[in-house]
Amino acid sequence: MFRRQALAMLAAPLAHAQEAFPTRPVQIILPYAPGNTTDLLVRALAAEMTPLLGRPVPVMNREGAAGAVGSAVAARAAPDGYTLLFVPALVASVLPVTQPSSGLRADSFRPICQTFNNTMAVVTRPDSPVTDLRALQALARARPGGVTYGTLGATSIPHLAMEQWMAVAGVELTHVPFRSDGAVMTEVLAGRLDLGAIVLGSLAGRPDIRVATVFDATRHRDLPDTPNAIEQGFDVAPASFGGLFVPAGTPDAVVNRLEAACAAAVASTGYRQVARNGGQPENTYLGAADFTRRLQDDVAIKAAILHRITLN
Repeated sequence: MFRRQALAMLAAPLAHAQEAFPTRPVQIILPYAPGNTTDLLVRALAAEMTPLLGRPVPVMNREGAAGAVGSAVAARAAPDGYTLLFVPALVASVLPVTQPSSGLRADSFRPICQTFNNTMAVVTRPDSPVTDLRALQALARARPGGVTYGTLGATSIPHLAMEQWMAVAGVELTHVPFRSDGAVMTEVLAGRLDLGAIVLGSLAGRPDIRVATVFDATRHRDLPDTPNAIEQGFDVAPASFGGLFVPAGTPDAVVNRLEAACAAAVASTGYRQVARNGGQPENTYLGAADFTRRLQDDVAIKAAILHRITLN
C-alpha cells in the first residue's frame, strides 16, 4: 500500500509538470552559422512559437563539424522539451555514418515536425550543352569521368543527390567539393566546372545561371517551365528536408505540446512569408508521425548511397 501511495505521489508532480509545460524558456539549437536560409527559417518559427507556448523561444547558433557539434549538444540535453534542435534530416541519416565520433545515432532524437523542404537543382552556364539530364547523361557517357560537378561539400545533400542520380543514370561524374553554393556557381560560370548541384534557394537573385533540372516529385513553383528529374526519365527526388527535433526519451505529452505549437507556427503568415522568400514549396509541414516515417525512409536511402561512395 505504502509503495503504491509513494509512486502515486511521485507521478502526480510529473504529470502536472508535463501538463504545465513549458514553465521556462524553450531554446532551439541551430548547429550552423547565422545568416543563411535555415537560420532565417528557424528564427521565424521561434518568433511564431513564442506566443503559442507563452514562453521565450531563443535560438542558439552552435556551429561546427558540418552540424555535428551543436547536434551533439542537443542530443546530450535533458529530454524534457526545453532544448530543441532545428536541422535537416542528415543529422540522423548522414552524420552518424560520416562522423561516428560525434556520438550521434539515427535514434538520438525524436522528430517533432517537418518545417522545410529544400529542393536540389542542377545548374550550368547559359551556353552549356547540358540543357537537361538527358544531355548530361549523354555527355558523361562520351567523356567517362571527364565531366565535373561541384557541391558545397562531400556527403552534403547536393552531393548525395548527384550520387543517387548517377546510380540511376549509369554514369560517373567527377565531384569537386567547395564550401558554399555561391562558390560552386562562380566556378560554373567561369567555366572551371561543367555544372553544379546546389540548394535551389541559393539561386535567389541569380538570373545569370541556367537550371537544367530540379530533384523533386513535382515542378517547383519558382521554375514552372523546368521539368524535374522524374519527368526527364530519372526516378530520383532527393531533398534536404527537416525541422524540429527533441532528444530521444522526451515524454509524449511534451512532444504533443510542441507539435501543436509548431503546426500553428508553420501555418502563420509570418513563417509562410519567410519560407516563400527562401524558395520553399507551398506545403512543407509534416506532423511527428509522418515526419518520423519520412526520416526512417531517408536513413535507409542514405545508407545505400553512402555505402556506394565508400566502395568507390
